[in-house]
Amino acid sequence: MRFHHNLVEATVDALHLIFNDGKYADQAIQKILKRDTRWGSRDRGFIAEVTYDIVRYKRLYASIAKASEPFNKEALWRLTSVWIVLKGHDLPAWEEYFNTPVRRIRGGLDEVRTNRKMRESIPDWMDDMGIAELGNIWEQEITALNEQAFVVLRANRLKTDVASLKEKLVAQEIATTTDERFPDALILTERANVFKTQLFTDGLFEVQDAGSQLIAAYLNPKPGERIMDACAGAGGKALHLAALMENKGQIIATDIYQSKLNELKRRTRRAGAHNIETRLLESTKTIKKLDGKVDGLLIDAPCSGLGVLRRNPDAKWKLQPEFIEKIKETQQEILQSYSRVVKSGGRMVYATCSIFPSENEMQVDKFLNSEAGANFELEHSQTLYAHRDGFDGFFMAKMNKK
Repeated sequence: MRFHHNLVEATVDALHLIFNDGKYADQAIQKILKRDTRWGSRDRGFIAEVTYDIVRYKRLYASIAKASEPFNKEALWRLTSVWIVLKGHDLPAWEEYFNTPVRRIRGGLDEVRTNRKMRESIPDWMDDMGIAELGNIWEQEITALNEQAFVVLRANRLKTDVASLKEKLVAQEIATTTDERFPDALILTERANVFKTQLFTDGLFEVQDAGSQLIAAYLNPKPGERIMDACAGAGGKALHLAALMENKGQIIATDIYQSKLNELKRRTRRAGAHNIETRLLESTKTIKKLDGKVDGLLIDAPCSGLGVLRRNPDAKWKLQPEFIEKIKETQQEILQSYSRVVKSGGRMVYATCSIFPSENEMQVDKFLNSEAGANFELEHSQTLYAHRDGFDGFFMAKMNKK
């Protein structure tokens, strides 16, 4: 591979924004990519993928590079040298790489192969929590969560179907595969900027992980029903609900952030979803008005996000155990307060993008054993693991109200 100095320099600048300025990886990369309009898709892909790779393996690479935080410019260049060498490439003859100990870099990986925390590049506390919660499968799971995520599309049934969309993408030289476990999903065989296609502009698909696509369907929404999406965010699952309901009935999408609901409104116009109503949660009045009035409730709860580390590798370095303990309290509060909107005979789905039982099964059990959950019973639950199921990690539980 032939490396270009300006691309590696851009990667170094992106890493500085992430590691030293605390920027989220996706935002930092987007900022850097706007710097030079002459960069083509391959150049932009290089910057994004190398940045994500180094973020993913920060602890390992920093150990081999003998670099410590906060990383100065020289240390960030050393991190890129470790990436280049460990990927099996020759270092370019650039000033930044003079006197780089290539042999020591290769030997550094051998030294840590038996140390999971270093090899998989995770904080000590996260490894301890993973072992405590998942036992023997933690090692397989964290290894899988360090792999690059697939780009997965969800065909928008309001405007197309999987077969037709697949053909249209082929015409755009974008090849995809299908998976019978995920009926609306198309998985890209090679990464591509699908957001620049007219097909996206016309609302024929959304980008949504395959596992995430199972959650709306888990609620089994039917045309004509009233459904509440309690933590709607920018509305990926609300849009899927609308498609499953064939634009019939009502979807009440709520969130505590108006900016996210504004984004949802924009996405509904593109998707052609007409049955979604957004409501900002400024007080408990919004929930009280819906007491016993919805057929189905979807709670896509805030969580640690440990199931989606493939997409957000910087979360490993931003998360703290104190935050996870706090978010568990929030999860239970949401279950306790929102469940009241479900009518008798209705159902509720509690979902997270976490793989830890303390955020998942244990929260459901706690709710069902509480006064608020006394009239609910668990129908079934499911956990998706990256190492077993091939995509992001998710949990979902369906409960019926008597």
